[in-house]
Amino acid sequence: MQHQEFEPPEELKDTIKCFWHNKKDFGELESSFEVLPDGYAEIIFYFGTISSISYDEGLQPLPSPFIMGLLNQPVPFYTKNRLEIIGIRCFPWTVFDLLGLPSGKDGLRIIEHPIAQLQPLLNKWIRAERIDQVLAVVKQYFLEARSRISADSMLSKAGIAMREASGTMPVSQVAAAAHATVRTLERNFKQSSGYTVKDVSGLIRFEQVRNQLWHYPDSNIAGLAHELGYTDQSHLSKEFKRYSGSTPAAFARKAKQGKQFTSSDFVAFLQV
Repeated sequence: MQHQEFEPPEELKDTIKCFWHNKKDFGELESSFEVLPDGYAEIIFYFGTISSISYDEGLQPLPSPFIMGLLNQPVPFYTKNRLEIIGIRCFPWTVFDLLGLPSGKDGLRIIEHPIAQLQPLLNKWIRAERIDQVLAVVKQYFLEARSRISADSMLSKAGIAMREASGTMPVSQVAAAAHATVRTLERNFKQSSGYTVKDVSGLIRFEQVRNQLWHYPDSNIAGLAHELGYTDQSHLSKEFKRYSGSTPAAFARKAKQGKQFTSSDFVAFLQV
């Protein structure tokens, strides 16, 4: 996939990490790719076809947009022909407030929301290959959405601390950085994101290992374990397999193979 990332305006940096654009021609035969867990929630607009597995009805096409919430394991998707994606990568403690939705633990959430009204206009600019106009539309939408919600400085400070520490900071220290008690922080954090501070910290830490192994597949795993505060290499391997379904070594081999056929450094979406 050809992947580009774009910084949000300053007014959105406390809610949105980045906007991004992917495109790829998968060919006429149905192909699959998987989304790996990380510490972000994504609002996904797409142009083409994407289906997911419905356990009672087989493959079901997804509406655009949909939300990829926090995951605890990879999620497979199926597509063919040309696929383009516009993603809004949000902090998990802000995405639901930004859209005015109740929080939850849905890894994949199908939504009925006014934001879907952007789809025809975005499709027009995608067809014209005007990504600048696509970005202008989504930025304006989220600037207006952001202006309607109040900032939660406690969650923002907690999130910054967690990110800066790569998910290694104990909950008590996150609370101290947010100038809150552990109880108050946990209550507000779970209410906003659907998850605990520890849950999200674990995903952030996994994300660091995942990214490092994708960019540098020959990285020393024992060294990564020490750097990111795991008890030992065995602890890292256990947590990595819990989130990715594979061992760090197997993922590193897959990364080496992947780099042979793509220049993309985007590790959340992997063709399988």
